[in-house]
Amino acid sequence: MSDVAAIKNLVVQYKNLKQEISKVIIGQHDAIDHVLISILCGGHSLLIGVPGLAKTLLVNTVSQALGLDFKRIQFTPDLMPSDIIGSEILDENRKFKFLKGPVFTNIILADEINRTPPKTQAALLEAMQERTVTVAGHTYELDKPFFVLATQNPIEQEGTYPLPEAQLDRFIFSIFLDYPTFSEEVEVVKATTSTNKPVVKPVLSAKEIIEIQQLIRKVPVNDNVIEYAVGLVAKTRPNSKAATDMVKNYVDWGAGPRASQNLILGAKAHAAINGKYSPDIEDVQAVAYGILRHRIVRNYKADAEGITEEVLIKSLF
Repeated sequence: MSDVAAIKNLVVQYKNLKQEISKVIIGQHDAIDHVLISILCGGHSLLIGVPGLAKTLLVNTVSQALGLDFKRIQFTPDLMPSDIIGSEILDENRKFKFLKGPVFTNIILADEINRTPPKTQAALLEAMQERTVTVAGHTYELDKPFFVLATQNPIEQEGTYPLPEAQLDRFIFSIFLDYPTFSEEVEVVKATTSTNKPVVKPVLSAKEIIEIQQLIRKVPVNDNVIEYAVGLVAKTRPNSKAATDMVKNYVDWGAGPRASQNLILGAKAHAAINGKYSPDIEDVQAVAYGILRHRIVRNYKADAEGITEEVLIKSLF
């Protein structure tokens, strides 16, 4: 199949994927798009929302529609690295045997990742970056494709361990889930208080997802689009000549080069699922909020005046 035919096929597959997910998840269209784009780019996502907004259900439904194995890890203060990656035990022959942990799957839901100490967070984040796990000097390859979809609760911050900026940078998207609209909430209540339980059919296989990831990488990008993405990231850095007045006043640290890479990858995927053979500036802007939101560190003045990351990103355009 040619690349042009593959993109046409991807548009159809993506539409079917959204239809299957919408059987269970009502609304949250932007969040679903960003989760799927991050998977098609081979990246990880951080979902932020108050309890009850179907974060866990969304990840579970996506894994079913993609035909992938799914495991959920509830992050708690007493969770150890071995509870995630596995550990060595003595078998009946008194030889060490490696017992694989839940990280050996396709999709991991890291539920409330900020509730566990940094040592355990680091164990998962190493697996995210390297796609391997090292135990007692032996390196084990993780299953492919492999994605981490982590969740954070923006309230009840007592006793939590916020992810440092360097670790947040490993997530391609930070996705904010908002409350549903009135009509969407009515639909949610109807759907969840009856005996009807929708069945989500797999639309893609693991092999097809890997092929789509390779296709996304092959999508050509004009130099002016790459320059726009790099320029957008440069504007977030308060010490840069390109920085806007708002950034100079309200930002301590801006986004790094990984943001530029992710903007282009995200724009490629956004273009492809919309049937375009090359991304343009609008595709970069469509993914910019999710990619830059967690990479901008606001200062105390921004907090005091209620200047959010969204306001700062909007000013870049």
